[in-house]
Amino acid sequence: MTIKDLQPSVVWNNFYSLTRCPRPSKHEEIVRKFLLDWAAEHKIEAFADETGNVIMRVPATPGYENLKTVVLQGHMDMVPQKNADVEHDFVKDPIETWVDGEWLRAKGTTLGADNGLGVALAMAVAESPEVKHGPIEILVTYDEETGMTGANALKPGILKGDILINLDSETEGELYVGCAGGLDAVARARYRRKKEPRAHLCYSLAVKGCQGGHSGMDIILCRANANRLIARVLLPLLERHGVKLVDLEGGTLRNAIPREAFATVYVHKKKVAAVKRAVARIAKALKAEYAATDPGLQVVFEPYVCAPGEVCDHEDCKYVSEESALRFVRCILACPDGVERMSDAMPGMVETSNNLAMVKIYRGEFFLSCLMRSSVDSAKAALAARMKAVFELAGIRIAFSGGYSGWAPNANSEIRAVMQKVYKDMFGKEPLIMAIHAGLECGILAGAYPHWDMVSMGPTLLSPHSPDERAFIPSVQKVWDFLQKVLVNIPAK
Repeated sequence: MTIKDLQPSVVWNNFYSLTRCPRPSKHEEIVRKFLLDWAAEHKIEAFADETGNVIMRVPATPGYENLKTVVLQGHMDMVPQKNADVEHDFVKDPIETWVDGEWLRAKGTTLGADNGLGVALAMAVAESPEVKHGPIEILVTYDEETGMTGANALKPGILKGDILINLDSETEGELYVGCAGGLDAVARARYRRKKEPRAHLCYSLAVKGCQGGHSGMDIILCRANANRLIARVLLPLLERHGVKLVDLEGGTLRNAIPREAFATVYVHKKKVAAVKRAVARIAKALKAEYAATDPGLQVVFEPYVCAPGEVCDHEDCKYVSEESALRFVRCILACPDGVERMSDAMPGMVETSNNLAMVKIYRGEFFLSCLMRSSVDSAKAALAARMKAVFELAGIRIAFSGGYSGWAPNANSEIRAVMQKVYKDMFGKEPLIMAIHAGLECGILAGAYPHWDMVSMGPTLLSPHSPDERAFIPSVQKVWDFLQKVLVNIPAK
């Protein structure tokens, strides 16, 4: 069985077409053209705004013109993550999928069901003559994953809708009515380097095999952060064994929990055996700590070997001064990471967290990037202040950007009441009403369209933002059936 055999075919065929379009964040030219061409082929009014968002307008089914206008919303970009042994260029290559029982997966990469399935559902509504609905607008935003650029730049007045149904949630049977705000942090410093030491051997250190995942949805799972773990391995090597740090790199995206981190070090010839024993002891402890959450965790320490065709550059052989190496590694360890506080207002939900997302120490520059999330603005500000204190105490400058507030639940939401009733009538149970510890675009869009009545929903996805991302196939049928029934029951104008 392949993706083309799945039901409902109208949704899966559209998703298949999206997998053919390379669409990592900030490289959405191909998928944008596809969406506009698709709309033209189906005789649907469509255009791209100045930022690159795609907007479509679908007239009401005859007899349903008096219903309020609904905006179906998703984002066109996807998170580009792959396993280290997979050859894939996200800017050029399509996503290859396979059916694993009741799950759809990709072959060693992210699947892009976040948020390709949401966009595919909206497209299915637009093209299906059997779906009854009032006036529909479809908003497909640009660059959601790396900065919510399209949502932030959307101008008031372009859309005429009254109700927004965001299709970017990841658990069927849950209706989301609130989300966390976010804030980016970047720390930078310069450092002095020294020439290759005598009587030392070059070694590679790797922490890999971590599960990673979405830095909002999966942060509550307390999975291993490869950046934090490699710092735990390095610190005793620097402090007790005189190991010299050449470079370090871990993590690739601000909103993905780091799965891998790599370092190059120099070890004195006489201390190689002791260092190997130290690494083995720490590796054993880490594997025991994360046996449940990250059973594939590996710590690999081996002689450095040039890759085929790699030319040794003398500049790469220099190492970080001892003082700077200790300062940077200690900062990585001291930087907040993971769940900071659970919500009092909504039990079981994370209120505040930080993802220690990316670290790079290379050729004289230290770089560290984090993404903070919180449903409480003051708590987010307090976490930022603590991070600022950590780095400034170490003489490292830190800057904050891209801040946005969360989306507060609306107790009087008309569309939420409709969706609750429809779900119970269809499936015999109440949907869960939730807030999400992730940055849904609803909060930002409300700035330009404060009158919108909003709910977020979607099919069940697991491990988005990682190569383990997978979509639960039966949930797509349920969401498709539910969405159709909701559109018939939209309140009148």
